[in-house]
Amino acid sequence: MDDVTQFTPNLARYEALMDVVRNRLTSRAFRPDVAVPREHIELVLEAARHAPSGANAQPWHYIVVTDPAVKKSIADYFVAEATNRAKLKMKFPTPNYRGLETAPGFVVVAADFRFVRAFPVLLDGSDLDKKYQQNAERILLQSVAASTMSAHLAAAALGYQVWWVTAIGQDDAQKSLRPLLGVPDDLAIIDIMAFGVPAKPPYKRWKKTLPQIVNWGRFDMRNYMTIEDIEAWVRETRHKVMYRDEAKVD
Repeated sequence: MDDVTQFTPNLARYEALMDVVRNRLTSRAFRPDVAVPREHIELVLEAARHAPSGANAQPWHYIVVTDPAVKKSIADYFVAEATNRAKLKMKFPTPNYRGLETAPGFVVVAADFRFVRAFPVLLDGSDLDKKYQQNAERILLQSVAASTMSAHLAAAALGYQVWWVTAIGQDDAQKSLRPLLGVPDDLAIIDIMAFGVPAKPPYKRWKKTLPQIVNWGRFDMRNYMTIEDIEAWVRETRHKVMYRDEAKVD
């Protein structure tokens, strides 16, 4: 039997990372009296810069917002959007977007979808091209998400808490927010990263267990949810796990 070379993992480094990962907690209100200095924002975005991306395209841009009036305008948009959702009776548990106004660290994330050209596409409008375009867009979004998550972990490592605001995909959001930030029409605003010292202690939200998400060799059908299961989860569980301490989730 051939000898198998053993690799010794750096468990101390892993635990240091996991301490950051476990304590990257969401806050939706920040202390306005505690500033996030420019050098800390640059440290956070330095982490974002080193994220992996498909074809190494790095299709992301970060706009640091410091003007209180612009923060208020962005918060106004989200408050109005939440009001519209309530009128439509979508029954989505909505946070108080006014918390955006007090975030000393405020970074808007934009993606350049023209970089789908960096991935396998035909650009001829054919049905086959549409299939490849869809795959390319998924690669691009995963790339931007990887970069954004790197920034979140960097902020958490510095001791800040973060709010990942993502409900901005629709055309109205793009038309409303682009002019505030000078973002060209060719770019899409994907989300906002707000961070700082929280106004009140954050709490850990419920997470699935490892056996619920890990499948060895083949998909474990015990982890499969029917559409009826998912609808029941949305109806009965979602409101508990979105905004409640995991210790209080029954």
